[in-house]
Amino acid sequence: MTFEVKVPQMGESISSATISKIYVKEGDFVEKDATLIELETEKVNLVVSAPESGFISKFFVKDGDEVEVNQLICNIEAGTKNDAKPQQKEEIKSQEVVSQSGNPTQISPAAQNIINNKELDSKSIEGSGRNGLITKPDVVNSTTPKVEQKSASTQTTMQSTTNNFGEESQVVKMSSLRRTIARRLKDAQNTAALLTTFNEIDMSPAMAMRKKYQEDFQKKYDVKLGFMSIFAKAASLALKELPAVNAQIEGDNIIYKNYCHISVAIGTEKGLVVPVIRHCDKLSFAEIEKEIINYAKKAKNGTLTPNDFVGGTFTISNGGVYGSMLSTPIINPPQSAILGMHSIIERPVVVNGEIVIRPMMYLALSYDHRIIDGKEAVTFLVKIKNYIENPERMLLNC
Repeated sequence: MTFEVKVPQMGESISSATISKIYVKEGDFVEKDATLIELETEKVNLVVSAPESGFISKFFVKDGDEVEVNQLICNIEAGTKNDAKPQQKEEIKSQEVVSQSGNPTQISPAAQNIINNKELDSKSIEGSGRNGLITKPDVVNSTTPKVEQKSASTQTTMQSTTNNFGEESQVVKMSSLRRTIARRLKDAQNTAALLTTFNEIDMSPAMAMRKKYQEDFQKKYDVKLGFMSIFAKAASLALKELPAVNAQIEGDNIIYKNYCHISVAIGTEKGLVVPVIRHCDKLSFAEIEKEIINYAKKAKNGTLTPNDFVGGTFTISNGGVYGSMLSTPIINPPQSAILGMHSIIERPVVVNGEIVIRPMMYLALSYDHRIIDGKEAVTFLVKIKNYIENPERMLLNC
C-alpha cells in the first residue's frame, strides 16, 4: 500500500513554506512518526513525520523548494525492514564511522536507520557486535545525545563576491521567516498612519515591589516575578478602558475586541517572534510569567506552532533587554498599537521640587492614527505609567 505524504495545514494565514532540511532519501526505511523533512514557514519551523512505517519510494521535493499546503512531498510503501527488496538492502549496507577513540566502527543497517531517524551521534555509541559492530540494541539502549542541529543561518549557502577594490562580501539568501518579517514591517509602514507617543516611568515602586516579594513569590509559584508580567497586566487593564487601542480595521469596519490577547516579542537566532498570551487580563502575574517562560523555551527549542501566534490584539516589545534607550516600534498588523519598553537608567528627575536620582524608563506607544486618536494614545500611556508607578492600582483596578 502506498501512502502519500503532503504538506500539512500550517495554521492561520500560512499557505506556503520552504523545505529547510530533508532527513531521509529514496530507498530508506522509516518507522511511523519518524521525521521526514523540516519546513520553514513565515512564523516557525515545522517537521513532517511518516504516517506509517515503510520505504521511501519517491521524493517529489528537494532542499530549498518552496511548497504549498497539500503539495505532495513523497510516497511511502508500507512494510517492515524485512520486506526490503534486494537492491534496497544493497543501498543501506553497513556504514563505517570513526568512534571517539579514533577507531573505525561498522554500523548495521537497522542501527543506522534508528540513528538517522533519531538524529543520534553515532560516534559516541559503543558497539557490542563482532569487531565492534554497532547493532540495533546498542542504539536502542544508548543514552547518546542528538547531533547538534546547525542554525538556519549556518545551513544557508553563502556566496562570496569581490568589488573593484578587492573587498569581499558574502551574499546569503534570506530565510522565509526573515522575508516575512521584512514584508510585514514594510506593509505596516505603507498601510497604517503610524505615529508614536512617548512617556517616562519611575520604576522605583515596581522595583521595590519585586525586591520585597520576590522570594515569597518564587517560593510559592516556582517562577520569578519579572517586569514583563507587570507591564502585560498594566497594558491589559488599560486596554479595557480604551478599547480603540485593542481594536483593528477590517475593510470599512472597526472590530472592537472584548478580550485581551497580548503578543510578547521574543528574540531568536532566526528573528523576532511574537507568540500570544491569551486572556492576559484574566491571568495573575505568576500565570503570565509561566506563559512567557514556556514560549521562550519553545522558541529556543524550535517547537513553536502556528497556533501560538494566532489572535493577538496588542503587542509588547522590550528593547531594553538589548540596551535600547528609546525607539519607535512598528505595529504588528492587523493590530493597531504596540508598546515599546526600554532600558532602566538612573537619571536626575524633579520630585516634590527636589532633584533626585531615580531608575527611569522611556515608554513608546506606536499606533495607527486611522483608528486611534492622539488623545486616546496619550491617555493609554498615562494609564500604564500610573499602574507601574502605583502597582497597588492593578489590584484595585483604578
